[in-house]
Amino acid sequence: MRRWILGGVVLVALAAAAVEVALRVPSVQDALTRRVIGHMVASQPDELFADDALRAVLCGTGSPLPHPTRAKACVAVFAAGRYWVVDTGPGSWNRLALTRIDPARIGGVFFTHYHSDHIGDLGEFNLNSWVAGRPGPLRVFGPPGVERVVAGFTEAYALDTGYRIAHHGAVLIPADKERMEAVPIAQLAEADERTVVLREDGLEVSAFAVHHDPVKPAYGYRFDYKGRSLVITGDTAKTDAVARAAKNADVLFHEAQSNHLIGLIGQAAGAAGRPRVAKIMSDILTYHTTPVEAAEVANAAGVRLLVLYHLNPPPPNRFVEAIFARGVAEARHGDWKLGNDGTLVELPAGSDEIVVRELE
Repeated sequence: MRRWILGGVVLVALAAAAVEVALRVPSVQDALTRRVIGHMVASQPDELFADDALRAVLCGTGSPLPHPTRAKACVAVFAAGRYWVVDTGPGSWNRLALTRIDPARIGGVFFTHYHSDHIGDLGEFNLNSWVAGRPGPLRVFGPPGVERVVAGFTEAYALDTGYRIAHHGAVLIPADKERMEAVPIAQLAEADERTVVLREDGLEVSAFAVHHDPVKPAYGYRFDYKGRSLVITGDTAKTDAVARAAKNADVLFHEAQSNHLIGLIGQAAGAAGRPRVAKIMSDILTYHTTPVEAAEVANAAGVRLLVLYHLNPPPPNRFVEAIFARGVAEARHGDWKLGNDGTLVELPAGSDEIVVRELE
C-alpha cells in the first residue's frame, strides 16, 4: 500500500513538473492566452440589461479615505435597456468596466453633489462610453453648478479627445458624440417634495434635497420602474427628507459614516501631532449619517432592504466591519447589509422578491 501511495505522489509531482515546463513554452503560453482573451472579448453579458427587473450595481462603496479594493461613490442602475450612473467617484469606471457590460449603453449620469469623491471619474465614463460607440452626447444631471463641472471635464479632456480622433478617425469616433450635455436640476429645499427629472421608456427618476451643509444643494435620487423602486441618498446627515422620498421603496442605498471610528482616527491623529487630520475628522462628524441613524431612516420609510454604501471610514476587514455596523442589527426592523463594490440588487418586475448577490 505504501508503495502505491509513494508511486502516486511521484506521478503527481512529475505531472506538475511537466505542466510547469510546458507553461514556459511560448507557443503554449500564446495558445492559453489566446483562448482566455477570446473568451473575455466575446463575453459581454446582457443579463443586467434584461427588461424583467430593476437592477443596481454598486460600483463604488468607499469614501475619501483610501481603501485597496473599494472605489469612491458610484451606483449604476439598470433599467429600460440602459444603465444610469449616480455619482462617478475615482476608480468607479474601472470597477464597473470589470462587469464587461457594453459601455455605450449608458443612459446618463446623475450627480448628488460636487465633492471630488463623487465626480472624479466623469471624464472616464464619458470617454469610454464614447469610444465604445455611444449613440449621442452624454447627459449629465445634477444640482445647479453641473454646467461648470461638465465644462471643466470637457476642457481637461480636450487634448486627449483630439488625439484619439486623429488616431482612430472621426468615422469611428465622431467628435459630436463625445460631447456631454449638462442638465441642471432647479434648486430644491429639504422641505420640498421630490420632483421628477426624467421619464423615459417606463423609467421615472425623481430628485430630492438632502442635508449636507455647507454643500448646498445636495440631492438624492429615486428610481421607479415596472412597479419596483430604489433610492440612493448621496451624502447627507440624517434627514426626514430621505424617509419621505424613500417611502415604501423596495431598497434604500444610504451613505453611512461610523462617527465612533472617525473619532478614534481623530484622537490618534491628535496624539501623533497631526492637528490638520484631527481637525478634518472633527469637521466631518456633523454632515453624514451613522449606520444606526440610516437604519432608523429605513424603518421610517418602510423600505424592505437597507444597503449601506459610501462607507466612511471604509472598513478594511471583517473585524472593523463589525465595529462599523455596531448597533444596526438592533435598530433595523428589516433586512440590511453593508454594500461591497460589485454588490448587485435585483428587483424582478411583477414580484416583491429582492435578490442580492456579489458579481465576480
